[in-house]
This record gives sequence, structure tokens and C-alpha cells, in this order.
Amino acid sequence: MPFRAIRASRTDAGVTTELVMLEDSDLDVGEVTVRVDYSTINYKDGLAITNASPVIRRFPMIPGIDLAGVVEASDSAEFAAGDAVVLNGWGLSQTHDGGFAQKARVPADWLIKLPAGIDTRHAAAIGTAGYTAMLSVLALEHGGVTPDKGDVLVTGASGGVGSVAIALLAQLGYRVIASTGRPEEAEYLTALGAAEIIDRATLSQQGAPIATERWAGAIDTVGSHTLANVLAQTRYGGVVANCGLAQGVDLPGSVLPFILRGVTLAGIDSVNAPKAKRIEAWTRLASDLDLGKLDAMVTTVGLEEAPDVARSILSGSIRGRTVVDVNR
Repeated sequence: MPFRAIRASRTDAGVTTELVMLEDSDLDVGEVTVRVDYSTINYKDGLAITNASPVIRRFPMIPGIDLAGVVEASDSAEFAAGDAVVLNGWGLSQTHDGGFAQKARVPADWLIKLPAGIDTRHAAAIGTAGYTAMLSVLALEHGGVTPDKGDVLVTGASGGVGSVAIALLAQLGYRVIASTGRPEEAEYLTALGAAEIIDRATLSQQGAPIATERWAGAIDTVGSHTLANVLAQTRYGGVVANCGLAQGVDLPGSVLPFILRGVTLAGIDSVNAPKAKRIEAWTRLASDLDLGKLDAMVTTVGLEEAPDVARSILSGSIRGRTVVDVNR
């Protein structure tokens, strides 16, 4: 039966997208066929659609680094028809067709069965951004950053990772400081659980190699000068989890926070994280994320709208999470 998909192609004018009708014979390789309910839009999807970064390594390609849906057919003993599943990262939208389609065929090892309490819409709303936020929280916990140790900073606070990170941290009892360049989102961030909001401009310029201690930990989605300043202001023994590069890929700081304060910089990779870590993250999301707060940060669009929204996310104008209803 034909299904709809967004397909990206490379032309002399750059990367273009179009809505196409495909057949099962067009599906990619894999042991499991998924009837996709929802995808979502992340910063990486914006990079892929605009070709601002060479995310897509094979053309034509169905973009979308996330998908959530129900197993239609399976050659794997691990999955059966009717199982609700989610897939984040791996090769989606890079070397393997992604989630901007009504159907996908994928390797069984890439899939996670949804934990009780999370349906496919909430799974897409969480998406790579929310799953990355949970990996970041786990890194803080692993480093010993507990709520009694002090404040936790979240940069890029109004974005997808930042929004979910604030909701998770607040639910777990942390006092959260939100850094944003969008002061008009103060009410939104406070509703998610932020106790204090600071202007990102206070962190985005070159600063001192080490500065007054302010927070016990941080989740940084920005990189560059922002990350260097976050490290410089982290308390003794603190942990900073970095998972993004919105400001840049450079790190123009010094070793002083590491050798004078014992600060840990934890790198967060959501694309190739092993399955056991993914299951841990999704299990914790089911228990620690307030789905009411998640719903408050979600906007839903149809499949045909997805490329335009993906382009917009790079400008920082998208708040929270955008779910793609592939059947709309």
C-alpha cells in the first residue's frame, strides 16, 4: 500500500525536499517494519534539511532523526507486530531513511520498546532532544551532583533539550537556572520549573579563564564561549554535561576549572549511545518526566509542514518541542 514521505534530494541549487508517495519496495533495509505515527523536529533535523552541516550522507534520503510508532512486521524475535516502539538517532537521516514518513524499515537493534506510561505521541514529543536531556541528567547524577549540592544551569533553555532538562531537573528537586536569549519566554520557563532566568549574553562573550563559583552543575546545549564561561563558573567538584553546539564547535577556555576545581566536562552522545543506556534513559523518562509539562511545550505540525519548521529551528525561533504527525 502506498505511503507518504518527505524526501530530500541534492541538486545544483542545494538540498531540496518534496512530498512523495512510496511503496513498500522503496523501504530501507532492516528486520522490523514500523507503521510510523509521529516524528519530531530537532536542531539536527534543521542542519540536515538546510545542508548547513553534512548530516545527510546519501541522497535521496527521508529525513527525520526520530520516529515513534507500532511494529507492522518483524523478522526479529525481540519485536512482534503491535509493539509500540521508538527510535532516536543511529543512522536515521544520515545513512538510513528517517522518520518523516508513514512507514519505515529499520534494524531491530536500533529500536526501543516504549515503557509503560509513554505512548507514541509522547515518545515523539520527547524525541532525541528529551532523550538527550535525560542522558545529561544521568551524567550529572553519575558525577555526584545532587540537589543539595547547589543550583544547576541549563543553557539554550527554551529549546527542546533545555525545556525537557528544566522539567526533569525541577521534578527531581534541583533548583534550576535557565539561560536564554529570549526574555519573552520567562513565563514559559518558570512554568517548566526554572527558579531563576539569566540572559545568555552574560555567558556568550569571552570571559575570564576561571571566575566566581555559581552552580554545582550544568547542561549546556550551546558550546563555544558559553561553555567556556559555564565551566569557569562551576563550583568545586561540579559536572557540566555538554550536548550541543548552537554557538559553535570551539571551546575557547582554559584548563583551570579542571585542575583548580576538579570540574568534570561530560560529553553526551545520543546518536550512538548503546542500547542499555537508551533503555535506562527511557525508563527514567517514564518515571521522572511530568507529561503535563511535556504537553505544554509541544506544537504539532503535519508531514508537509516539517521541512519549513526544520529550517526555522536553526534561527532559535522554535520554542520547546515540535511533533510531526505523519498522518496529517
